[in-house]
Amino acid sequence: MKRLSLLFLAVLIAPAASAQYALQFGASVAVSGDDVIVGEGRNLLLPGTAYVFSPAADGTYELSARISANTETADGYGRALAADDETLVVGAPQAMRVYVHRRGMGPLWEHIGTIESDVPGFGAAVAYSDGHLLVGAPGERGESGQAFAFHSGDGVTWTETGRWQAPEPAPNDRFGGALAISGDLLAIGAPGIDERAGAVFSARRESGSWSEPMAIRHPAGGSGDSFGASLMIADGRIGIGAPGRSVRSGEVTSWSRDGSEWVLESTMRPFVSDGSPGFGTSIAMAGDHFVAGAPGTGAREGAVHRFTAAGAKLLQPDALQFRSGFGAALAGNESVLAVGANGQDNFEGAAFIYSVSGAAWSQPQMVWYDSGKFATVTGEANECEDDTAGGFACSEVDMLSFLTREDVGARRGIQMSDVWGWEDPETGSEYALIGRTDGTSIVDLTDPYNPVYLGDLPLTSTANQSLWRDIKVYRDHAYVVADGAGAHHMQILDLTQLRDLDRSQVPVTFTETNIYKGVFSSHNIVINEESGFAYAVGSDSGGESCGGALHMIDLSDPANPEFAGCFADRRTGRGGSGATHDAQCVNYRGPDVDYQGREICLSSNGTALSIADVTDKSNPTAISMADYPNVAYTHQGWFDDEHRYFYLNDEGDEVSGLVDFTRTLIFDLTDLEDPVLAGEYLAETSSIDHNLYVKGDIMYQTNYQAGLRIVDISDRERPVEVGYFDTVPYGPNDSAPVLGAWSNYPYFKSGVIVVTSGREGVFFLKRKTIDT
Repeated sequence: MKRLSLLFLAVLIAPAASAQYALQFGASVAVSGDDVIVGEGRNLLLPGTAYVFSPAADGTYELSARISANTETADGYGRALAADDETLVVGAPQAMRVYVHRRGMGPLWEHIGTIESDVPGFGAAVAYSDGHLLVGAPGERGESGQAFAFHSGDGVTWTETGRWQAPEPAPNDRFGGALAISGDLLAIGAPGIDERAGAVFSARRESGSWSEPMAIRHPAGGSGDSFGASLMIADGRIGIGAPGRSVRSGEVTSWSRDGSEWVLESTMRPFVSDGSPGFGTSIAMAGDHFVAGAPGTGAREGAVHRFTAAGAKLLQPDALQFRSGFGAALAGNESVLAVGANGQDNFEGAAFIYSVSGAAWSQPQMVWYDSGKFATVTGEANECEDDTAGGFACSEVDMLSFLTREDVGARRGIQMSDVWGWEDPETGSEYALIGRTDGTSIVDLTDPYNPVYLGDLPLTSTANQSLWRDIKVYRDHAYVVADGAGAHHMQILDLTQLRDLDRSQVPVTFTETNIYKGVFSSHNIVINEESGFAYAVGSDSGGESCGGALHMIDLSDPANPEFAGCFADRRTGRGGSGATHDAQCVNYRGPDVDYQGREICLSSNGTALSIADVTDKSNPTAISMADYPNVAYTHQGWFDDEHRYFYLNDEGDEVSGLVDFTRTLIFDLTDLEDPVLAGEYLAETSSIDHNLYVKGDIMYQTNYQAGLRIVDISDRERPVEVGYFDTVPYGPNDSAPVLGAWSNYPYFKSGVIVVTSGREGVFFLKRKTIDT
């Protein structure tokens, strides 16, 4: 009997504030004969691909084929997979299509049929059995879901034989999020129904038609259970996963038919339940073994529980990492089990393959594939000609060089984050200090056409990896913080050691000069180089967090900072916390005579801009609060050189649909006590804006997919874009929450602009001379 490879795919759409473009290879898996097919769960910019791994003569698995829809736009191809020995079905929910393939010679698959729909998300889940196909469209956020049945005699022409919704469709019911079909029986999961208690709907095919679906609900179900998040059918029974049961411990139940009713037959729970296992997130059969995924086990490294009549065993390979998510997807047949670990390598993802022979299981082999990578560019400038430089779209910006993530010490899955610069006052040498998920890279820009990676300052020994790493410089010391990193604290590195570094021995591993332990995790570090004070913001996890607002630090002795006080404007921030995401603090020289010579901090606090006088660290005071229409998340901003106009970005307004184009708020702060919204600058693209900086009459914006945008602000209230360099040369420059250009540093005297782009690497750019 052919066993059906089943998948419930939960696509992670992170909020803009935590967006990351990692492909999540292994978010979907399927098995056909001895072949394992693996899809990607978060390929939002490139056309999707399904990867076929086949056993070699020595039994190891090798990549034997890549299958795609041959489209030029992102289609989500591969987010859902189902297969038997001869047929492969691939969902492409971004394109609202399902593709049917038939096995050819060896690992090759021939595309034989396509089903198209106008229902958003069509293809997010699929299931297949002997010419009958189920397709789920579980609905986008705030929508109800649907499921569809089709039949084909030849795999080419498909006829719709059923269409269903929940009896009382509701937003986020996720109807169609999980599917199973075998013979004349189908099951449709709706794990979001009734405040995520969940339900399953089954139907039988009688005289060629599907019956009205019958609801199956857990007799002791409750909110958050997600009953129906995964499904399988075997021997006329329905297996149902409820990964949210018992506070995310999870549960799997088996149901059998008794006349016209489905009866609860047995219940399985995790036998190892540390962390929040989510047991039942995925379920499958492999040989005579029932397996259930628990990707939240431990520190989310994950596990798979394997059950037989002889007992149970935990599968948990040594290669797993923090947040690997092993067990997020499962597929099996008589001889193979494929396990998806879409969080492996910081969500680049991997799959693990077990060969099964009765009670004997092989050691797992980990497989992966990296796509969307670029080659290093050094040696000479790539001038921006005909709107391109080195394959990247541009206007009035040349590329001096480009280093991949690997070139600056990153292994697979490590991404770039913030960047700052240091110019050695003795030698004039320029250095880029580049944040990574797991540390800080230091690059010598003495020759910007041939930048030299000097080495790595790893995260502190007590910290976790973190997407958010921020660096600033005071005098000849660098200060590094990380958000969501546990006890990372603030690293301090004496940069003068770079002068005597033997370039023939690089890269080296640096050790921090000191660690300031007054804070644990911090989202950003802000430094006023004139006053000699630093401000850790967005702090939590321990230490003196100051409510996530300004944690003030005296840098009089740069290597030995001292805590100087807290300030929070509780009229701002989510829930009135006053928490600060980012800030700029200056010795004020603007037009408001009441505050000239005072130290002023402008804090982007999520809900509004807070303006405060922090001159007296023992008694900082709020001056005013600046709000604006259609606020989503007040993120970051920068003063002009005259301290009159402040340019502010909102990281969430584009992705939330509050604005049609990338928006920059322009505040006239002639009177600090009465901020005036003087205007809004709307770009030509709709990418999410991240970090912006002002130098003279130019504003340098880094906007995720749109890359570096250079904006002339000589007319302060009427900015005009005068150049750009797109660091993400694929996909549209729209508001999808996909990390691209993170930050830039435009303050080197040489004119070199350093731009970090999350999954791409580090760009060293220079603006062309523009006559004015």
